[in-house]
Amino acid sequence: MTRQINRRKFLAYSAASAAAFTIVPRHVLGGPGAVAPSEKITVALIGCGTQGLTELVRMLPIPDIQLVAVCDPNKDSDDYVEWGKGSVRATIAAGLGKTQWRASTKGAPGGRDVGREIVQLYYADKAASGTFKGCASYTDFRELLEKEKGVDAVKVMTPDHLHATVAIAAMKKGKHVLMHKPLANRVHEARMVVDVARKTKVATHFIPADSGEQVAVAAKWIRDGAIGTLREVHNWSNRPVWPQYATIPTDTPPVPKDFDWDLWLGPSLHRAYHPHYTHAVFRGWYEFGGGPVADMGHYSLWRVFAEFGLDAPIAVESTPSHVCTIVDGVSMKIKNDYSFPMASTIRFKFAGKADRPAIDLFWYDGGMKPPTPAEVEEDHGELAAEGMMFVGDKGKILADFLCESPRIVPQRKSREYWGGRSVAASAPQDRGPERTADSPAWVRAFKGGEPTNGDFLLAGPISEAFNLGAISLQLGGKRLAWNSENMKITNLPEANKYLVREYRKGWELSV
Repeated sequence: MTRQINRRKFLAYSAASAAAFTIVPRHVLGGPGAVAPSEKITVALIGCGTQGLTELVRMLPIPDIQLVAVCDPNKDSDDYVEWGKGSVRATIAAGLGKTQWRASTKGAPGGRDVGREIVQLYYADKAASGTFKGCASYTDFRELLEKEKGVDAVKVMTPDHLHATVAIAAMKKGKHVLMHKPLANRVHEARMVVDVARKTKVATHFIPADSGEQVAVAAKWIRDGAIGTLREVHNWSNRPVWPQYATIPTDTPPVPKDFDWDLWLGPSLHRAYHPHYTHAVFRGWYEFGGGPVADMGHYSLWRVFAEFGLDAPIAVESTPSHVCTIVDGVSMKIKNDYSFPMASTIRFKFAGKADRPAIDLFWYDGGMKPPTPAEVEEDHGELAAEGMMFVGDKGKILADFLCESPRIVPQRKSREYWGGRSVAASAPQDRGPERTADSPAWVRAFKGGEPTNGDFLLAGPISEAFNLGAISLQLGGKRLAWNSENMKITNLPEANKYLVREYRKGWELSV
């Protein structure tokens, strides 16, 4: 009911303020059969870095939405980090259907003016007039939320340390929220995001929930008894693919032109600007990121939490790598509690439930992975660079993310299990979040439909697990016993301070 009321208010507002937002008639934007402007969800993109912009060009064709505003502390630059030379520009150019878009750009483009340009170019191509100027641009998300009262939803694509701050502010303004991982990079903030979502009753969607088809297939086999009782899940990733700096920068380069460093810091305590903190490399710092497990673990493990009913872990322990340096002729280990290690393993212990025994979940990054199991050796194989392994008391299932389906190992066990049946026929009917060709599940949810399988209310357990893993790493691998109900680390009281952020004045959060 709340969502329906909000929707009616939004439609009334859109009709009354069309001129202010330059929402144009149906025939201008889409021709016959297009969604009427009054039926579109207006969306603001908060965070115009490389991921935000490459996903922007995939959002624009969705007929049920209208991008009306963008926001980023950076105005327009080409100094962003990318994973292939020219890949960001090429992806955006292809999405726009303009191969020469910013062809002279030296590096990866990013910033609010780039985001606005992309939106206006795309919609201009759909307009009979060939022009479109209906996208506002903001430096400060708070100003956007205050001024753009007709915005129905926001997509949060900022660095991790701003996720909770932006999402909570948007939900309190009655906006639906679509957000990338993580929910927050502090346990306390993640819980606040869930609490505010519950209190405001806005629709929400956590983007990593859109993945996990292989996990769904494996879970069906496991429930069918393919490997007996599930005991362990192992997940390894090739992350990090960005620098995890072993030392804090000591030089103080000038803040780039048209970049609001103070706003980028947001709730974090002030420190001098350095490019080692910003853009895609923020993930390597405990203050600003969530590390490799938050970056990729949400994609691979969200469905594991859902399929096997994992609550918050009861204990977490880790093994971080370390780096040494030479000082005055003496080699010594660098004491590092500020950046994630070059490689690590994390063990999450989950209590048993009525329908299953206890499960241990193992995470590996930085090139680490579990020893090759005997079942794989029997097939003369080896573990892929990235993958997942489900260990039962009667067998194992591998998913290496390069295959269309997981597989039971060794091959002879797979043949025994299938007995002539088709592997393809075993796939579950639900292969990820429900969607039609043009309408993702989150669009229907934001229009008042059923919550998605990425509703923020479902994100508490995985958010607590990964943030506790970061605390264990930050403490050099300490084992943490966790009482989720009371939100306390019970065996190491001094570690509880890492559950919360030390806020700059004026940036404190509340439910």
